[in-house]
Amino acid sequence: MSWYLNRTFIGGVMVGWLMTTISWGYTSASKKLNESPEWYRSDEARQMASNILAWQTPEGGWPKNTETALAKPGNEDTDRHATFDNSAGYFEIQFLARVYNATHDSEIRSAINRAVDYLLQAQYPNGGWPQSYPPPSGYGRYITFNDGTMARIMFLLRDVFSSETFSFLDEDRKQRARQAWDRGIECILNCQVIVNGKRTVWAAQHDEKTLAPAPARVFEPVALAGQESLAVMNLLMHVENPSPEVIAAVDAAAEWFEKTKIMGIRIEDRPMPGTPKGFERYVVLDPQAGPLWARFYEIGTNRPIFVGRDGVIRYDLMEIETERRTGYRWYGAWAKNRLEKEYPAWKARVGSLTTGPSSTPRSNKQ
Repeated sequence: MSWYLNRTFIGGVMVGWLMTTISWGYTSASKKLNESPEWYRSDEARQMASNILAWQTPEGGWPKNTETALAKPGNEDTDRHATFDNSAGYFEIQFLARVYNATHDSEIRSAINRAVDYLLQAQYPNGGWPQSYPPPSGYGRYITFNDGTMARIMFLLRDVFSSETFSFLDEDRKQRARQAWDRGIECILNCQVIVNGKRTVWAAQHDEKTLAPAPARVFEPVALAGQESLAVMNLLMHVENPSPEVIAAVDAAAEWFEKTKIMGIRIEDRPMPGTPKGFERYVVLDPQAGPLWARFYEIGTNRPIFVGRDGVIRYDLMEIETERRTGYRWYGAWAKNRLEKEYPAWKARVGSLTTGPSSTPRSNKQ
């Protein structure tokens, strides 16, 4: 079965979604994806491409939190490992493809081939991607929805097999990218957490073998993930001809977000010298405020949970230490636009399709 993206619906929007939803990991290249073909032949563009090539790792990827469009210093301290975390590789590949289309530089094409092969090699047989490849021994080995990692990889592979930007790639790579996309969709459906026989949303990461929700850092427990699940839901909503299983998954996610929205509070940051971030964060009662969603929800109860560096789950943000309280995004209005505008528009598009019964994954039941 093939799952195609609606290019009319996405056209010109996908990068914008990434830029507004995933606001980390940017490089200069991320800001240069909409230039004219002539600009990509310029000395500036060629120099940026040369710098990006220098930062590409032997595996074919790029390091995170690195200004890859700038020259790589000639010292050993800059040796960094490839990862998919924090957008690493996404903008680099997109930028290089545009420069190649303008210049037909064979070195750039070879680098893109290696990068695409790296993405394809990193996919697990069950369709998921780890945070890093080769998979590390820690939480980086888990199937990673955190920070939009898997959604971003899949959108990129969609471009590989369907976008004119990547039309220069050989048919074998395009076909393998299409197959990887299909396996990714199946993985997403199988990872959707089932509670008491009912589909909910997703965790930030899932065990790469059992597909069960998994923890990451000490303050990132096993939980349903409010923010990350939106990226997954967004991806499923961009399947052009969704199966009954895809429709059921999106409907269930929308129902869960509606059920778990939090009304009557707002988050207020007040300057406070001497604190780690220079401010303190408060939860303020406000009958007019909302909706908000928590970053993490307890599986089974849907209670928002908060964890400090002691690893203890608490149910009140004010009970964890100031450093974690102000150093992490615990609340956000993340699903507001999705529920009010995007989901109704999607329902209108697929309204003629029926959801019907869907297969129930067994490996991630709760």
